Amino acid sequence: MESFGILALLPIAVVITISVTTRRTLLALLCGTLSGVLLLSGTGCIGSWLDYLYQVFSDETVQWLILVVALFGIVISLFEKSNAVTEFGQWLERFVTSRRKSLVLTFILGVVIFLDDYLNNLTVGTTMKKLTDKYRVPRPLLAYVVNSTAAPVCILLPISTWAIFFGGLLEEEGVTVNGTGIGAYVQSIPFIFYGWVCLIVVLLVIFGVIPMIGPMKKYNKIALETGNVFPEGSPQHSTEQEGGEGSERKPNPVNFLVPLVVLIVVTLIFDIDIILGTIAAIATTFILYLPQKLMSFRKMTAACYNGILDMLFVILLIILAFMIQKINTDLHIAEFVIGVVEPLMYKAFLPVVVFIVCALYAYATGCFWDMAAIITPIVIPLALAMDVNPIIAGAAIFSGAAFGSNTCLYGDAVILASSATELNPVDLMLSTLPYAAIAGGVSAVLYLVFGFVFIG
Repeated sequence: MESFGILALLPIAVVITISVTTRRTLLALLCGTLSGVLLLSGTGCIGSWLDYLYQVFSDETVQWLILVVALFGIVISLFEKSNAVTEFGQWLERFVTSRRKSLVLTFILGVVIFLDDYLNNLTVGTTMKKLTDKYRVPRPLLAYVVNSTAAPVCILLPISTWAIFFGGLLEEEGVTVNGTGIGAYVQSIPFIFYGWVCLIVVLLVIFGVIPMIGPMKKYNKIALETGNVFPEGSPQHSTEQEGGEGSERKPNPVNFLVPLVVLIVVTLIFDIDIILGTIAAIATTFILYLPQKLMSFRKMTAACYNGILDMLFVILLIILAFMIQKINTDLHIAEFVIGVVEPLMYKAFLPVVVFIVCALYAYATGCFWDMAAIITPIVIPLALAMDVNPIIAGAAIFSGAAFGSNTCLYGDAVILASSATELNPVDLMLSTLPYAAIAGGVSAVLYLVFGFVFIG
């Protein structure tokens, strides 16, 4: 196995540097992939780049994600063109009478939609953006609340795609309770410190206990003073919802809530299959909207087509992001990082070291589930050999994955949350990092204290 040492970090450095300096995420990811294949293949880098592109297109996870994003694009387009989102927002206004209440409701919706972070980010972001605009909530703050609620909720509730996947990893390593990995996962939930602390930090930000810091402070000031909820330099977006045939109707939340409920229920019934749930939601909109004459059949099919087109940029970001992930794997970043921290891997330090390594690795590479799949078979046997409870070690891995999901510039969660709130992913990442650092720092301290008090 060829070792690239610290050079393995080059693609990550290229992506972060270009994205932060130019605010052009697509260009940054493209340059990151090119720098990676240059390291791996030298003069044959163009052919190698195409090989990685073909690998991504043949990856079942990427195919599934592209289909999910396209279907969500259709749902969002139908909601917007029919005025269902606008009417739902108008209906919510009777309950939301302040800026803070709009963010509290955003948080509550994020907790309620716990099945999957993709579903959470896209649904909550789309639902709340117009209502929070009314109270001059900057879009980066909305996106932070949405995205920093999504993954933590998913890892803290055992009925989610995250829990099923991570429970499966534990079971593969022989870590079970009552014969199942999910049983072991349930026992790990109290020790997934980042999930708990992150949700607390979000609430403290909403209630003003933790002040606006970093870029968020500037965005918040601009929004309050001018009403411009988008960061400076962002393309101008209309704050008016595009009107539909029912724009003068009395607000009717049913046209939004029924498809959403159908989406969630069908997703649950079919073992958390979001694709089937989304298709059912699309069918429900046709059944609801056509008899009410909210939209003609022709306009609904046009909205479906436009919804897919609206998601093309997101799909391109996802493709390049997964190329970066595969390149990082072939550069053996995991082995390099583990080799660097291996001297620290002793009993009392194990939980905190695992959390920090996983968090940094997930943030830098955009791999969350992949990271867990790579590191769990290393950490669990190590924990058993050191007489450390493997459930605690697993919880540290899962915490690190959630940290990366909240913060990684080219991670799928950040991309989707940015899309739902019409933001550049760079603005969301930079706004989130100070608060994620607080949650991550507190979590690291908790793992350190726990390691010395209960393990050391």
